[in-house]
This record gives sequence, C-alpha cells and structure tokens, in this order.
Amino acid sequence: METKIYHLNKGLNRPLEFKGIKAQYILYLGLGFVVLLILFTLLHIGGVSSTTCVVIILPAGGSLYLLIQRHSKKYGEHGWAKRMASRRLPRVIKVYDRRAYYFGSGS
Repeated sequence: METKIYHLNKGLNRPLEFKGIKAQYILYLGLGFVVLLILFTLLHIGGVSSTTCVVIILPAGGSLYLLIQRHSKKYGEHGWAKRMASRRLPRVIKVYDRRAYYFGSGS
C-alpha cells in the first residue's frame, strides 16, 4: 500500500505581506509608483532634463514608500479602512423626545 504525503501551506489565511507592507497597502504603493512613472514620462516629454526629473521623482518615491510603510505598521491590515469608517460615526446621539424611554408606548 502506498502512503500519501500531504504538504500543508501554513500561510494560507495570513494577509499578503511584502517587506513589511501588508494587504491593501501593497496596492496603494504600486499605484503610487505608477503615478510617479507617468509623471516622470510627462516631465521628460515636456522638455525637462533627465537629471531634474530624477531629482524630483526619487525623493517623491522614497517618501511615498516611507509613508505607506508607516501607515501599514500603524493601522495594520484593515486599520486604515477602520479609521476612515470611525470618522463617519457621530460623536453624540441626541434624543429630544422622551417617548424613546417609555417601554409601554408602541411608537
């Protein structure tokens, strides 16, 4: 009788992570770099020298990377979305009608 060996993928339910950047932040970083690439192309086509384009784009890319990494560490996998949702919650709920406190009132 032949024995079967099954290999387990232990990272199956863990969030996607790349160099400390988690989940949706990888997408944000990729989109940011694509925007910087388009900006570099437009500047170069517009007649700006290559050295000036590189001097503009490299610090912008580095600061984008550091910003996304900081947000990824601070807010976690779903934290940024949770933060945005918590801003939409009201700080105070005011009730001006006492009927809300009566148990026997049908309305």
